[in-house]
Amino acid sequence: MASVAPASAPAESAALDPAVELELAETRGRKRRHLVGRDLLSSILIGGGFLVAAGLALAYLPQHRPTVPWLVAVLIVVYAAASRVEFAVGSGYAIPTSLVFVPMLFVLPLREVPLCVAAGLLLRDVPELTRGLFKLDRGLLRLVASWHAFGPVLVLALAADHTPSMRRLPLYAAALAAQFALDFFSSALRERLGLGISPRKLLGFIRWAWFVDLALAPVGLAIAMAARQQHAAVLLAVPLVALLRFFAREREQGLDHALELSQAYRGTALLLGDVVEADDAYTGSHSRDVVDLVLAVCDELGLPPRERRNAEFVALLHDVGKIRIPSEIIDKPGPLDAEERAIINTHTIEGERLLSQVGGLLGHVGRIVRSCHERWDGGGYPDGLVGEATPQIARIVCACDAYSAITTTRPYRAARTAAEAVEELRLGAGTQFDPQVVEALERVLVST
Repeated sequence: MASVAPASAPAESAALDPAVELELAETRGRKRRHLVGRDLLSSILIGGGFLVAAGLALAYLPQHRPTVPWLVAVLIVVYAAASRVEFAVGSGYAIPTSLVFVPMLFVLPLREVPLCVAAGLLLRDVPELTRGLFKLDRGLLRLVASWHAFGPVLVLALAADHTPSMRRLPLYAAALAAQFALDFFSSALRERLGLGISPRKLLGFIRWAWFVDLALAPVGLAIAMAARQQHAAVLLAVPLVALLRFFAREREQGLDHALELSQAYRGTALLLGDVVEADDAYTGSHSRDVVDLVLAVCDELGLPPRERRNAEFVALLHDVGKIRIPSEIIDKPGPLDAEERAIINTHTIEGERLLSQVGGLLGHVGRIVRSCHERWDGGGYPDGLVGEATPQIARIVCACDAYSAITTTRPYRAARTAAEAVEELRLGAGTQFDPQVVEALERVLVST
């Protein structure tokens, strides 16, 4: 069984995908909150249903093998230890309880296994409980999570021979499939009723946990085979759990670092935006106006969260290089001469240079900032890029920047209307601007 929570490996410049970052923060926040309202009610119903089902199993399933009290205690303790190992994999967290759960199925009476699983999951929270950090109502979630145990129990209970053997792999595959089905059903029911989360979204997280269960199940089966001959062999799972715990801690520290780094990038971008605004009020407020337009166009074009985040930073910082341009040129009330124009055209290169000194994600943003004044026909600066050779984000910022500039009053000219700005963008589509971006910007403006 594996818990469901979003996570991700650090990727571009060790920064998390924004969507994953949001889901991770939300999941961590939920762990610290009490269950309330529909969430509490659904957890009571599903957790209470588990206790009823476990009681019926204990009363009516046959006892295929004797109960060994010390073995029950050991397996519950080791299961509790394994359940505390939350290993981030793919877009979810997995706990390596298959190393213990599979041996439980072959050395304990099947009818006792669901209650032993629940006992292990409840025991995992004892350290937090003794420190006053555990919320008692969250114990209901442990019962909800225990439903997965019934799948293999019911499948194996129908088998005539319960001796673990490689010849019965189809039977074990059916038991694993039943485990996944019960795990998904109980989790999806609680998430839908209590939190309004769709089963499809849940599946995106839980499939990674299933992958880990699938990988560890054969190891658990090998331990079960050894434990049938010598019960103490169940302790073979302990060093594996300890090893996974070590790697899980390393992985969690990496995620924490990536979260902190992502927040630092955003803070740095906002700080640089404030510097631009302090240096030149028009440039600063103009950049913030461009941000809103750029994000709306990104949504219209369906850019993924990572690209959308990069576009936000580029829009905010596309004029950051102007802090290196003399203020008498920036604030000149009339048209610029050729020499002044050449100087101001260096601001994209200066912006790239400034952001490259920050490095990481903002260094990547700086390379896009360099291209924000390229033209679709290759007549832009500083590199004369043509068409799609200019990064898409830069093409979006270019069009939104132009629209904002046309509709904003400057010392040397009055603002023009939105309709006039749109008409100018249309005239420049295919020469100065990416036609697809212009069309998307028009749709955004019409809908607002």
